[in-house]
Amino acid sequence: MSTGTHYTMTNGGSISSSTHLLDLLDEPIPGVGTYDDFHTIDWVREKCKDRERHRRINSKKKESAWEMTKSLYDAWSGWLVVTLTGLASGALAGLIDIAADWMTDLKEGVCLSALWYNHEQCCWGSNETTFEERDKCPQWKTWAELIIGQAEGPGSYIMNYIMYIFWALSFAFLAVSLVKVFAPYACGSGIPEIKTILSGFIIRGYLGKWTLMIKTITLVLAVASGLSLGKEGPLVHVACCCGNIFSYLFPKYSTNEAKKREVLSAASAAGVSVAFGAPIGGVLFSLEEVSYYFPLKTLWRSFFAALVAAFVLRSINPFGNSRLVLFYVEYHTPWYLFELFPFILLGVFGGLWGAFFIRANIAWCRRRKSTKFGKYPVLEVIIVAAITAVIAFPNPYTRLNTSELIKELFTDCGPLESSSLCDYRNDMNASKMVDDIPDRPAGGGVYSAIWQLCLALIFKIIMTVFTFGIKVPSGLFIPSMAIGAIAGRIVGIAVEQLAYYHHDWFIFKEWCEVGADCITPGLYAMVGAAACLGGVTRMTVSLVVIVFELTGGLEYIVPLMAAVMTSKWVGDAFGREGIYEAHIRLNGYPFLDAKEEFTHTTLAADVMRPRRSDPPLAVLTQDNMTVDDIENMINETSYNGFPVIMSKESQRLVGFALRRDLTIAIESARKKQEGIVGSSRVCFAQHTPSLPAESPRPLKLRSILDMSPFTVTDHTPMEIVVDIFRKLGLRQCLVTHNGIVLGIITKKNILEHLEQLKQHVEPLAPPWHYNKKRYPPSYGPDGKPRPRFNNVQLSSVDEEREETEEEVRLLNSTIL
Repeated sequence: MSTGTHYTMTNGGSISSSTHLLDLLDEPIPGVGTYDDFHTIDWVREKCKDRERHRRINSKKKESAWEMTKSLYDAWSGWLVVTLTGLASGALAGLIDIAADWMTDLKEGVCLSALWYNHEQCCWGSNETTFEERDKCPQWKTWAELIIGQAEGPGSYIMNYIMYIFWALSFAFLAVSLVKVFAPYACGSGIPEIKTILSGFIIRGYLGKWTLMIKTITLVLAVASGLSLGKEGPLVHVACCCGNIFSYLFPKYSTNEAKKREVLSAASAAGVSVAFGAPIGGVLFSLEEVSYYFPLKTLWRSFFAALVAAFVLRSINPFGNSRLVLFYVEYHTPWYLFELFPFILLGVFGGLWGAFFIRANIAWCRRRKSTKFGKYPVLEVIIVAAITAVIAFPNPYTRLNTSELIKELFTDCGPLESSSLCDYRNDMNASKMVDDIPDRPAGGGVYSAIWQLCLALIFKIIMTVFTFGIKVPSGLFIPSMAIGAIAGRIVGIAVEQLAYYHHDWFIFKEWCEVGADCITPGLYAMVGAAACLGGVTRMTVSLVVIVFELTGGLEYIVPLMAAVMTSKWVGDAFGREGIYEAHIRLNGYPFLDAKEEFTHTTLAADVMRPRRSDPPLAVLTQDNMTVDDIENMINETSYNGFPVIMSKESQRLVGFALRRDLTIAIESARKKQEGIVGSSRVCFAQHTPSLPAESPRPLKLRSILDMSPFTVTDHTPMEIVVDIFRKLGLRQCLVTHNGIVLGIITKKNILEHLEQLKQHVEPLAPPWHYNKKRYPPSYGPDGKPRPRFNNVQLSSVDEEREETEEEVRLLNSTIL
C-alpha cells in the first residue's frame, strides 16, 4: 500500500529534528538506504544523510592535514563535477553538430577534394564559385554527376531523388536499429523522463554510459535522415548523462540521490546552453521547466556549467561562423507599435498550434501503445522516414536541414542575399532612402516562395505529429520553431507588402514613409518561432531569453514577450498541460506537477488506503514479531513499507520501516550474526524486552526504523496533503486519528485521485457537518475501546444510528 519512505512531521505540523533518521549504528548495514529501480527517492532522508556527512567531515578536518584536504576536496567537488559536465556537453554538442551537417549534405552529394567536408566547407576555397550560385563548385559533386554523369535534366533529378530517399532510409534504419538493440532508453526527447528523474524517480540506465553513447550516434543519424525532429531536446538528455556519469567520481554525489539531482539540474542547463547558444536561457530553462528542487547553490553551478559548455562549443566553432548557433541573426530596424497586432496574432497561432499538436500527438502515441503498430518500431520509423523523404525532396524548403530553414527564414534581406525570399523588385521612384534596403514590391520569386512555404507549413505540421515519439532520438524545439518561423515569415511579407502599397493608411502613415525600411519579415519569423515553441512547451521566461540570446537584440524583447504570453494563454484555454507533462502522464510516471492547482474539497480519509473493501493495513509491531513473521508479511504483500505500531492492542504509531531495508537487514543479520533464526524476536524498540533464557538471540532493527514518519490526521484537506507532497517530495505519509494509525497515502494514491477528479466533476463543497464524526473517538462512552475492523476503528451499528439521528436533528435545527 505504501511506496515506502521517511518523513518527519507530527500531527501538529512541526518538523522533528531531534530524532536522527538513521539511529546510531556500530556498523552500518550495506545496502540500507538505497533504492530499487522505478521507485521514488526519499528527499528528507537524503538531505539528512548529507547533513550528517557534512557534520562528520567538519568535525574531523582539524585533526590532520589529510582530513583538511579531504574537506577541501568535498567542498570543491560540486564545482569540479559541473565543470567536467560542461566540458563534455560542449565537446559532444560540437561533435554532433559537425557530424549532422556532414551527413545531411551526404544525402545530396560528396566533396571529392576532401570527403570530410560538408557542402559549404567544400566550396569555401573554390575560385570558380559565383555570387548567384555560391553553393555550386567543381569540388562538390551530386550523386547524379557521380553515377550517371549528368548535372542537369530529368535523369539527374530522378537520380538525386532516389539517392536522397536511399540515404534517408539508411540513416533512419541504422538509428532505430541501434536504439532497439543497444539502448532502448536513447529514443525520444528525454525531457519528460529528465523531469521525472529530477522529481525523485529512479530509472536505472536512463542516464548511463550506453544510453549516452547510442544517443550521441543515433541523434546524428536521426537528424541527417531528414525526419521532422531536432537535436536540441536530446542534447539535454546527453548533458544529463554526462552529469550522471561524472557524479559517480565523487562520493558526495554518488551515494546521495538528492545531491545527484543538483548535478543533473546543472547539466540540463548546460544542455540547453549548447543547444541554442544561450547560457542564461539554459539556466532559466532548468529552473522553469525541468528542475523539481533548485536551491541557490544549484543556480550558481548551473550558470557555471552553462558557461563552460558554451565556451567549449564556441572554441570548437562547429558552424564556422564564430557563433554558438547556426541561425544567429541581427536586425537593424526597430519595431513599431502597430506591429504588436500581428505579433499577437502570431501568438494566437502558436497557442492554437500547441493545443492541436499536444492533443494529436498524445492521441497518436496512445494509439501506438494500444495497437499492434507499436510492436514494430523499426517498421514505423522506416515508414515515417520514407514518407518524409518522398514529400520533402521536391520542395526546396522541406529538403533543407530544419536548422538551415530557420536560418533562412530568420535572415533579413540584404544586398548579399540571393534567396528567392529576397526576390524583390527594385523601385527606382522611391523619394526617400532611409535605409540601405527600403521596403520594395515583392517579385515573382517571393510569391513562389510563399506558396512553397505554405506547403512546407502543412507538411511540417502533419509530419511532426507523427514523428515525435518514434523510437529514435527526436527533439521538438526545432520543428516547432520551424513551423512558427514559416508562419511568421508569411505574415511578415504580407504586412510588408501591405505597408508598401498602403503607406497612407493611418496605422502606417506615422512610421512607414515611401522608401523607408519599416517592416522586417525575419523578425516576424523569429516571433512566430517563439510563439509556436511556447504554445507546445508552455515555457515563458526562459523561452524569451533563449530567443533573445539567439538574436542579440534587446529591443525585440517586448514583441517576444507579447507573442509568448499570448500563445500560453491561448494554449491554456484548451488545456494547461505542456507536451512534456502530457507525455509524463501518458507514460504513467509518478510526477506531481507543481503548476497544477488542487481546488477540490476531499479529505485525507477519502484518499487513504486501505478502503473498507481492501485487505487490512499491513503493520509491524514493536517487539512481538519474529523474523519468520516479517518475512511472511514481505512475501505475501507487495507494499514498499510498513508502519510499526506499539502492539495490536494500542495501535499507537512508533515509526515506519521500508520493505527493502527490512529484507537487506534480515539477510545481513543471518550472514553476520550468530544465533539469528526464523524464531528470533525482532525488536524495533530502544530496549530489548526480557525473554526466556532458552529463546534465540533477538534481532535489533531499530537502526533501519524511521521514528519520525510524516503523518497527517484523517481530517486534513487533500489540498494541504498534495501541497506537502509537492514541496517536500514525499513518497507517502501515514494517516492517524488521535495517534492511532488508520491508513496510508502514497504518491500513487494522490495521482490516481487527481486523475479520478479530472474524469468526474466534483460537486460543490458539502456543508460543514458533512464530515462531522466520520471517525469516532478512540473510546466509547463506557470508557472501553471501540471495536476495530482492518485496524481501523469503527462504531457499532447502534452508535452510528445514534450519531446519524443526532446529526439529522442538528441539520434540522440549522435549517430552521
